[in-house]
Amino acid sequence: MRSPFIVLFYLLFLATTTQAAPLTLIYSGNLDGELEPCGCTLDTDFGGILRRAYYIDTVRENTPDTMVLISSGGLFSKELAGDKIKNNYILTGLAQLNYDAIGVQWADLTLGVDFLNQVDLPFTASNWSSDQLPRSQTIKRGQNTLFFTQWLNPEESPYKSMPGLSPISTDIKALEAELAKANKAGQLTILATTLPLEEIKQQLNLNVVDILLIKSAYEQFGVPQFTDGTLILQPGSRGQRLGQLALNINAQGDLSDWSHQVIELSATVPDAPRLLSWYDDYNEALKVAFEEEMKLQQELSKGETPYVGEQVCATCHQSSHDRWQDSEHAKAFEDLEEVGKAYDPHCVSCHVVGYKKPGGFLSIELSSQLAGVQCENCHGQGQEHVKSAGQTLTPNHGLAKEQICTQCHVPEHSPKFDVTNYWPKILHSKEPSATD
Repeated sequence: MRSPFIVLFYLLFLATTTQAAPLTLIYSGNLDGELEPCGCTLDTDFGGILRRAYYIDTVRENTPDTMVLISSGGLFSKELAGDKIKNNYILTGLAQLNYDAIGVQWADLTLGVDFLNQVDLPFTASNWSSDQLPRSQTIKRGQNTLFFTQWLNPEESPYKSMPGLSPISTDIKALEAELAKANKAGQLTILATTLPLEEIKQQLNLNVVDILLIKSAYEQFGVPQFTDGTLILQPGSRGQRLGQLALNINAQGDLSDWSHQVIELSATVPDAPRLLSWYDDYNEALKVAFEEEMKLQQELSKGETPYVGEQVCATCHQSSHDRWQDSEHAKAFEDLEEVGKAYDPHCVSCHVVGYKKPGGFLSIELSSQLAGVQCENCHGQGQEHVKSAGQTLTPNHGLAKEQICTQCHVPEHSPKFDVTNYWPKILHSKEPSATD
């Protein structure tokens, strides 16, 4: 007869041998087109694929067999979803990070599924109606198997008002069945969706979901919640941070314990050297496209320009011009040149006069008189004002300061903007002889 001590030892040994090794799960959501960090202020200098790659490479080097890398999608900007150059480089950049699974959101589909599939990335959408997108991704790490899928929210579908044309299923019970099957097979189930938490709770039995990634919060990650056996995670947007989980999974494929941290991709995180050539290629592609666009604009802008440039304004508004010359606005284009972004349309538009408008800025070689944030950025085109010797008011006369400033001082690039604090930095008044 075995002694109780031997039996107890055997049971403890069995329990430890069936406990799978801990996993390191790195997750994110909603890159939102932010291929690189915004350099407008220190408050926006977070994120970027180069820093993301460096951090992921470091973790993978230390935990090569236990790291899992996932994203709930939202790679492209909703506002600039048709930006082929940036979107293409986002895909090719992320393809070098060896993702295990990436969910698909509606903004990612603006250029079509074929655009996504030109790069080898593990996309998934559980309710996509064709085989162009896998319904799920299965991830294996040692004894652990993870089941990842994404639910495309039908309520956000651009096809919603087009009966019969929708490329997705609205049958969320089919998704529930898939999750239940994976759960029963001992797999750790991960579901990502842009649905808010309360909505997904109403529509789906969360007992079949081990980890739930809900709609991203703006920039900051939400605090994880563990409710009735489901770990609920909320990524932050704009790719500024990464979530990192240390997970222990029991023999049944359930979470036994976990810890969580948020990794800020600040300027203290280096760029990944192996992706520097990719980034150089991206900037070169922007430059080529910029120059082609400006040639077209030059053809369209033949004739008299409605802009005059700051030197003409100085003729009657010398003291205001002197004040402007001492401001950060005056060297706004030089700031772009210093960081190699003088050909990036996402930056140039708020650092010159009349970008992509008839008679506006073309290039530093062709229209240097319109470089920088000048009088006409705020007051509007000045040609008619000059011709009339000030009798014709500038177009933006009468607009509130906030209305003018927030054309460029938006939360994404100027999060601490407050006209009360910022206005004194450029404070200038009308000349005694000027109408405006």
